[in-house]
Amino acid sequence: MVEVSVVIPTRNEADTIGICISKVREVFKQHGIDGEIIVADNSDDETPRIARLLGARVVTPDRMGYGYAYLYGFRHARGKYIVLGDGDDTYDFLEMPRLLEPLMKGEADLVIGSRFKGRIEKGAMPWLHRWVGNPVLTWLLNLFFNAGVSDAHCGFRAIKREALEKMRLNAHGMEFASEMIIEAVRLGLRIVEVPVSYRARRGGRSKLSSFSDGWRHLKFMLLHTPTWLFIYPGSLLLVAGVILIASAFLNIYIGYMPGVHSMIAGSLLALMGYQALLFGLFARILEGKSLPRFLTLERGVTIGALTFIAGLAWMVRLALKWAGGGGLPPVGYSIVGLILIVLGLQTFFSSFMLSMIAERRQSVQG
Repeated sequence: MVEVSVVIPTRNEADTIGICISKVREVFKQHGIDGEIIVADNSDDETPRIARLLGARVVTPDRMGYGYAYLYGFRHARGKYIVLGDGDDTYDFLEMPRLLEPLMKGEADLVIGSRFKGRIEKGAMPWLHRWVGNPVLTWLLNLFFNAGVSDAHCGFRAIKREALEKMRLNAHGMEFASEMIIEAVRLGLRIVEVPVSYRARRGGRSKLSSFSDGWRHLKFMLLHTPTWLFIYPGSLLLVAGVILIASAFLNIYIGYMPGVHSMIAGSLLALMGYQALLFGLFARILEGKSLPRFLTLERGVTIGALTFIAGLAWMVRLALKWAGGGGLPPVGYSIVGLILIVLGLQTFFSSFMLSMIAERRQSVQG
């Protein structure tokens, strides 16, 4: 069995692919590694020809995309350990042993290079990427998924075959780098970082697009963390809304004396927050996670119906009082009744929706 497979995605890297392959070959020779080099190429220049001449196995993905090139290359990799690196010579493949050592010693399942712990050559990384984009996105990934890494978007990494085969990797773009870490955390894999060098491009044109790639990373992370996307913001909005409603209804001073406008604002916040919480529950089921046992269809429908009836009874009481000549009730009283009606209906229908999604999910898994 091949010990190490090096997978290199390329698109028009004729100026540097030869350097990268030569460095990999040198590492294989110096360390007695039985290895292979797989170049997943979608170039329209001399890149594939150069790679073949230097002994690499060139495969051609049937669609474009940084992540897809890796996924396609993985299908052809036979090694016990798989190294990932770009073909533009920005990562120094002579440092490959740093990535392989923790894997071979059994200390890690995934090893990620850290440019921020290593050396970044002048001009290698734009100011926006170095001081804003990468740090912010890495901080968010650590916050959302507790990954504990310093450079989430470093493309120089290595992984054990058995760890890779457990991962559900589907991202076709640059967000593939984030997906691999998120999957590693989900599976409880051991992640180790090692310092690596990052050099300025020697030729060709960078494939990075600062804002679109940054958005793809952020979008991917948010779509995979319903707790941070829906549940935490929803809880905050709901609590803030309830405080405004209660303080206005009970005439409680909260730094100012809230009135009907505060009550209306609180109602909107509470309704938005409650809806966000429901979205969070929907998303958790779609992710395959189970809901707390007390959240059953029967309980949800009952609570929703009772809340709706309470709100409706409250509004009927106000209407009867007005019809009997008691005058129009305070606006705040009407707001409370309407909120109860809306929350009741939301709970009632959402309970059925949650149950439908859960049943469909179970039937698909079964």
